[in-house]
Amino acid sequence: MFPIIPANSVAAVSGNQEGIFGFGHTGSSLVAMTNLVSNAGVVSSDTTGVGTARGQLAACEYGGDKGIFGYGGSYGTITNLVSNTGVIATDVSGVGTGRIYLSACEYGGDKGIFGFGSRYGPTAVTNLVSNAGVVSSDQAAVTGTARQSSAACEYGEDKGIFGYGGEALTAVTNLVSNAGVVASDTTGVGTARYRLAACSYGGDKGIFGFGSSDGSNPTAVTNLVSNAGVVASDTTGVGTAKWQSTACEYGGDKGIFGFGYETWPTTLSTTNLVSNVGVVATDVSGVGTTRAGAEACSFN
Repeated sequence: MFPIIPANSVAAVSGNQEGIFGFGHTGSSLVAMTNLVSNAGVVSSDTTGVGTARGQLAACEYGGDKGIFGYGGSYGTITNLVSNTGVIATDVSGVGTGRIYLSACEYGGDKGIFGFGSRYGPTAVTNLVSNAGVVSSDQAAVTGTARQSSAACEYGEDKGIFGYGGEALTAVTNLVSNAGVVASDTTGVGTARYRLAACSYGGDKGIFGFGSSDGSNPTAVTNLVSNAGVVASDTTGVGTAKWQSTACEYGGDKGIFGFGYETWPTTLSTTNLVSNVGVVATDVSGVGTTRAGAEACSFN
């Protein structure tokens, strides 16, 4: 017999199986090295970097099983594609406004979007990424709070959300439709902070985590995002408080936070796994070069 599926019920779509952490700075130098994340959440040792070493960049998935790192560095616009086997490609000439401290997420099931950041001051400009990894020219800035050091993740299977960040710290969020349209501000929930990280989990939900609420002291607090894009109030932090960390999906429905600063200039390589119900685990001993200002995305 076929299973009976209740009306109006939709099973969450599984995401990518593996992830990759890349780029960043060690406190003394910029790097381009990467670390792969297995479908069990195990981080590999360093892989020799490809492309321009830089920090304060962004990364997201595209094409259903590939990824892209972009921008960062000295207000650069270069991008590096990630194959569905986790291989980083050489630099691609940039498009749009060069900026740092931006963020990115997937939308539409197979496309991506870079957004916000700083170019000698905060901006709300965005750049869409096609399902072939081609970055578009600047999209008109959204009617919302221009800011840097926010985070972004996918939710609802084909939509995205940018949240938090700023110079005057904020908790506002901006939803991204499945056509890549960024909405105006939604009133913020939880602790206003910046230089945090975010990733999807559970197939259709997301999580914001870590960051700093005062520009110097880090936090480990997290905020879950429902499959309707609603951000929950603070969940007490687990693990080492850190900022300028990064996060990505793995195992189809789980996530991982990793790297970052504990207190400047002490960089970390510890990670924290996120279950498929959004529970963050305690620290896992770090693998690879400690660094902050890196980025991550999933693939495969």
